[in-house]
Amino acid sequence: MTVLAELEFTVKELEEYNGKNGKPTYFAYDGKVFDVSQSDLWSGGEHMNSHHAGKDITEELDLAPHGEEVLNRINVKLVGTLV
Repeated sequence: MTVLAELEFTVKELEEYNGKNGKPTYFAYDGKVFDVSQSDLWSGGEHMNSHHAGKDITEELDLAPHGEEVLNRINVKLVGTLV
């Protein structure tokens, strides 16, 4: 997993990174914040019309048909923590 930065985000700050209007596409999972701006699967800040960037998707990912191994893909970057 590539680490871009060690930034801290509040829930409110994370909302700004929703992948819309040219903004980066971030989400939080298990207290960590990830940048998926380079992933075609997160185009426009949405994944599979079910998950939305700019928020904590821990519970959603835990229910997904895949596990957290998707966070190790080359186009997923760790940028910080959710505080």
